[in-house]
Formats: sequence, C-alpha cells, structure tokens
Amino acid sequence: MPVRVPSPSLPCPLQFPLTQLDLDRINGQLSALSPQGILEWGISNLPKLYQTTAFGLTGLVTIDMLSQLTSTPPPLIFFDTLYHFPETLELIEDVKKRYGSTVHIFKPDGADTVEAFESRHGEKLWEVSDSVYDYLVKVEPARRAYATLDVQSVITGRRASQGGERAALRPLEVDSTGLLKLNPLFSWTFGQVKGYIDAYNVPQNKLIDKGYKSIGDWHSTVPSGEGDTGERAGRWRGKNKTECGLHKDYFVMKRLIEKKREVELRIQDEDRGTESFEPVA
Repeated sequence: MPVRVPSPSLPCPLQFPLTQLDLDRINGQLSALSPQGILEWGISNLPKLYQTTAFGLTGLVTIDMLSQLTSTPPPLIFFDTLYHFPETLELIEDVKKRYGSTVHIFKPDGADTVEAFESRHGEKLWEVSDSVYDYLVKVEPARRAYATLDVQSVITGRRASQGGERAALRPLEVDSTGLLKLNPLFSWTFGQVKGYIDAYNVPQNKLIDKGYKSIGDWHSTVPSGEGDTGERAGRWRGKNKTECGLHKDYFVMKRLIEKKREVELRIQDEDRGTESFEPVA
C-alpha cells in the first residue's frame, strides 16, 4: 500500500520552512505508520536525506529495514570520537560488508588520533568539561558533516522508551538549525528492537552479549549491572546526563562553549599573557 504524503498542500520533497501546523499534521499521520512506513515516507518526502548512526541496535534495525525498502538507501554518517570501543569499529566493517553501505566518517576537527586530540585539548577532557568534550567530538563534527555533505534531513535511532529527554519524542522534528530529524522507531521498545535484531540476524555489537545495553565511548560506558533500570543504563554512570549533545540545541551549546573558552583563555592570559580568544566555528 503506498505511503500517503502528509498533506496535498505540502510539496514533495518537503521544503523549508515548515510551520508548526505542518509539523503537527505530518506527525499525526506518521504516528499511525509502522517504522517501515515512516522510512518509506521519509525516502519519498525528505530532502537530502542521510542516516546518522553510532551503530547501536536501533540504528542497525533501521539500516536493515532500509535495505529491504530500497536499493539506494540514504548514506550513513558516523561521528568517530576517537574513543569508541574496538568492537564498535569492527561492527562498522561488518555492516559495510553485509549491506554495502556508504559510511561517511567525521572526526574531531584537526585530530585523526587520540594523541593529536589530547595534544590540543588535554587528557581526559570528558572529566574536565564533558560539555566541551561533547561539542568537540560530536556537535562540531556534525555541523561540519552537514555542511560538507549538504545534509537537510537525517534519520536517527532515538526512541521514546529510552527515557530522559527522549520520552516525548515524535516521528519528525525540526531542530534549531532547521535540520529535519526523522525518528522511525520512536514508539518501539527495547524488546521490539532486540526481537527484530534476532529474527533477521542483523549484525550487532559484540559488547551486547557482555551485558552492555547502550554503547558509546569506552570511558563513559559500562555494562548494565543487576538492578539497573532504563535502556541507557551504563552510560555516564554517576552523572546527571542522558544525551551526548548531538540532539541538544546547537546554538545554546555553541554559546556555552564560547563562554567556557573565554574564561579559560582569560585565565591563560593572566598566567602567560600570550593567548587570545577565537570564536567557535
């Protein structure tokens, strides 16, 4: 059965800007569709569409579904923080072999290795300032990726059952930069995702079998322990944190980072008298 366009008054593919009324109307229709239906709608309607993924279970389900819907699925974008587990990097190669996926990899600006990153920003930056760390390894690379590839729309792996800021998630969002974000599995639970993975023998991270539920950087991810609750248990343990910054307001994060850098450089100026502030790109 063909997937309906959101409204006869809306062009296909969608064009900016969308009004809130347009967005509400679209979400009302998408909410009634299956994940495959949402994806099919996205392929037909969203401009310059890519899939951003860290190769978690939801992203892997999406990759598999897209492979069954089209012979030319949206290319993948992966943000290599330089601190991913080796198992995650191995999984990327497995996915490329299985699906023939095109994967665009973006690393922190000016740093292709951990050594290069730490020589510029210091060791264990995530302990010194996790917001600065998130900006440098996720947010800035994302903005650079979208500009380089001329991305206007992305498919994400977020789900409402993951809780936190995702609890009120809807199928389609527009962020503060105007980027369209499609969340095809927004209403699925972890059990539904894992059931699909097992039923279709979808490649998955080997760490899943070692007790990890949600996998990010090695320094901020631990196996889920007995009694842990929430689908993202094991991420940022001991911190009041549920997001890496990628899905936060870009301009708010940018201003925060600029203020932090101003303070840091002012202190350095006082100590050395040699530094000057440079705005964040």
